[in-house]
Amino acid sequence: MAVAFSAADHAHMAQALRLAELGLYTTAPNPRVGCVLVNRGQVVGEGWHRRAGEAHAEILALQAAGELSRGATAYVTLEPCNHHGRTPPCSEALLAAGVSRVVAAMEDPNPLVAGRGLAALRHGGVDTACGLLVDAARELNPGFISRMTRGRPWLRLKMAASLDGKTALNNGRSQWLTGPAARQDGHRWRARAGAILCGIGTVLHDDPQLNVRDVAGLADDYQPPLKVIVDARMQLPQNARLLDDGRVLVATTVDDSAAMAWLRRRGVEVVVSLPDGAGRVDLPALLGELAARGINEVHAETGAGLGGALLAQGLVDELLLYLAPVLIGDDARGLFDLPTLVSLSDKRALSWFDVRMVGADLRVRARVN
Repeated sequence: MAVAFSAADHAHMAQALRLAELGLYTTAPNPRVGCVLVNRGQVVGEGWHRRAGEAHAEILALQAAGELSRGATAYVTLEPCNHHGRTPPCSEALLAAGVSRVVAAMEDPNPLVAGRGLAALRHGGVDTACGLLVDAARELNPGFISRMTRGRPWLRLKMAASLDGKTALNNGRSQWLTGPAARQDGHRWRARAGAILCGIGTVLHDDPQLNVRDVAGLADDYQPPLKVIVDARMQLPQNARLLDDGRVLVATTVDDSAAMAWLRRRGVEVVVSLPDGAGRVDLPALLGELAARGINEVHAETGAGLGGALLAQGLVDELLLYLAPVLIGDDARGLFDLPTLVSLSDKRALSWFDVRMVGADLRVRARVN
């Protein structure tokens, strides 16, 4: 039977979600979690998880509430953990504090938890409920959910194009199709990812920095995303700007000791994988490697070739598309290199998720069905 949640339940869980969002740029590989403790209608404690290895949201809320935790209701955006990791189980801490009710937005997809946290609380006499504002809670942690349930990160593919779907002139010039507000918004999406994925073609043509710039609210100890370059034939130039700062990983199919030597001198990690059937980097294997490193979200900024390959192999979860109010002609470069279709029944279906203006440009977020 479905649980009937009150208006107060909704309001407190909404606050817990707002707290969880404060960890947008810092919590990986852990999920973003917020907690609100309420006793006799009054908020007595709040907390949000900041980074792996530090106290979980429930522990911080309990510390803030002190003795007022006894008999309180805990609103938490993700099921309390019940296993020993870097920190003790939150379910045990809630039981020890005497909390009488726990409302979770969603169950934890981590197989080590997966309903066991709530079960432990029920076994200890705590009233539990789950599913309040579950969709909003899932949107906070698409990468963590993906990594736990599919063994790969959530991949967001960002592109900028003219209104007629072109990314650059025929001669390759593309700076700048979109305005400064759209470019700044793109950096905010970069900042929340664990890795920025780019192909060697884009590196050779545009020489991008692939760093995070002009994002407000980043902590002094913020760790920028890993830069991941798909470079099957080891063509990365020694003077590429992306090497100037941050961590870099090159995924290749060539075991070239000379090339690897200079890369490693620059602090670059090289991953050599067996090529796929076309001699290219095995993209599913690469995403599996990133998941094994605890990366929840991958922000891909690619050309038509790599972007098309990611789509064709079913590895794109979301498109982040900035459309400029300009037309640049049919012979300009398109968004994706995809196989030619002979029937519209073979088209790739998307679902609109969010459409809004960002400065003078239109930002479209679409989910791949």
